[in-house]
Amino acid sequence: MDLNSPLFDRIRIASKHRQQLGSAALRCDRPGCNEPGTFRAPKGWQSEGEYFCFCLDHVRAYNASYNYFSGMAPEAVALYQRDASIGHRPTWTMGGNGGFRFRSDDPSRFVDPLRIFGRGSGPKMAEEPKMPRCGIAAKRALDQLGLDETADSSVIRMRYKDMVKRLHPDANGGDRSLEDKLREIIHAYNYLKSVKLA
Repeated sequence: MDLNSPLFDRIRIASKHRQQLGSAALRCDRPGCNEPGTFRAPKGWQSEGEYFCFCLDHVRAYNASYNYFSGMAPEAVALYQRDASIGHRPTWTMGGNGGFRFRSDDPSRFVDPLRIFGRGSGPKMAEEPKMPRCGIAAKRALDQLGLDETADSSVIRMRYKDMVKRLHPDANGGDRSLEDKLREIIHAYNYLKSVKLA
């Protein structure tokens, strides 16, 4: 890294001298004090993000007597402390949705409605309707091979090999009239391979 680069000069932060000049303009918030207020102290409950500016002596005195919970009811303090244990985030009880319950006849097994742990451990759920596994182009390619969309990869490969053997000029006695159909078959098979159906 070149420290003398003009780009490096643009990312430098303000010097400490400039920062001291900006903070020297603030005066201590303690009434009657004319010292610079260079130290921040939080204002407290319901004033989060707001600060007093004190000199060193007054910030020490303020910190010694600071109590975030001053002015709060004891119930509110207890609620705040309880919520602090979980980071003030919402929580839910474990197993509240009733998904996994022990069976009464066999306590070592539980009800698994999503069948995560096998076939027989939950009530039978209705099967979702099967979505088509291929698009329009794949359907056209399968149609070129004379197949429907239920054909698996082994059937597609066997049909391709069979059609190439029948349509190739070397296999059909030199008849070149079927070359266009052969090109279409090869193109369709290559497309099916590219979309991982063959």
